[in-house]
Amino acid sequence: MEVCQVLHMNRGRGEKSYAQNSSLQRKVISMTKPIAKEAITNLYRNTFPASLAIADLGCSSGPNTLYAVSELVKAVDEVRRKLGHQSPEYQVLLNDLPGNDFNAIFKSLAGFHEDMRKQMGDGSGPCFFAGVPGSFYGRLFRRKSLNFVYSSCGVMWLSQVPEGLEDNKGSICMVGKSPPSVVKAYYRQFQMDFSLFLKCRSEELVAGGRMVLNIYSRKSEDPSSKECSYMWDLLSVALNEMVVEGIIEEEKSDSFNIPSEAFKDGGYNAAKILRAAAEPMLVSHFGESIIDEVFSRLGDIVNRKSEEKTEIVIVTVSMTRKG
Repeated sequence: MEVCQVLHMNRGRGEKSYAQNSSLQRKVISMTKPIAKEAITNLYRNTFPASLAIADLGCSSGPNTLYAVSELVKAVDEVRRKLGHQSPEYQVLLNDLPGNDFNAIFKSLAGFHEDMRKQMGDGSGPCFFAGVPGSFYGRLFRRKSLNFVYSSCGVMWLSQVPEGLEDNKGSICMVGKSPPSVVKAYYRQFQMDFSLFLKCRSEELVAGGRMVLNIYSRKSEDPSSKECSYMWDLLSVALNEMVVEGIIEEEKSDSFNIPSEAFKDGGYNAAKILRAAAEPMLVSHFGESIIDEVFSRLGDIVNRKSEEKTEIVIVTVSMTRKG
């Protein structure tokens, strides 16, 4: 499975779209907003740039994309007004993989600009937008061209399905019953990917530039605990049921693995939230004919386990590019 080609959220604004099923991600952005606002306002106070280049990596599409950007711009505008400074111009660079619905974002920009004018009034600098398709596990921007990098829940996705998962039968990711070799494979892939991510961003950020990352995490020291893999594990159960009933070939199921280390939300509408993120990958591997059945079963499984307590753990990291 070529991750760059098949990994994207469900497009459009329908019932199964990411736009309609991204409340969890919006909650993460909202909860961690004070950290991002502090980082970008400190950046502004320390440098007073005439223009600010802001990159949102793994921006996806839907209301969350421009929500994160608007909060960053408003934070800077509030500070510059208090200081009596002229507003900087804003260059907003929206990145995601090529399959992302960039057109939906661009169509919503007119409304975004109108809302920002109403909220900030006259005197605020213009916002120029550009879409940047490509993997953030590589260089995306010119050297020393960015002032601020933001990514919320993006780096949980790996650049590829780790190699060496042949023994992970009956599971689609790293779970409690996965053998040690699978845990090591996911760890090795994340280590390589995240090291490359940091290297690339260090080349793209200006001296004194800031970066804020929201990362799904866990409290347990066990990397295969349910804190990370709860919903992927339940999706495995649904697929295994269909294998037993002969709807899916066992070999086909065993060869499917998710390029992610974390996804946990056992709450209301959890099956819809997961479908919005995972459906394109499942369609690419299994075809479209089984998809409704898979997620119908997943919904039933989630309902049966509704009494299990679930908790989302987010680590927010704020970094500064040293000169």
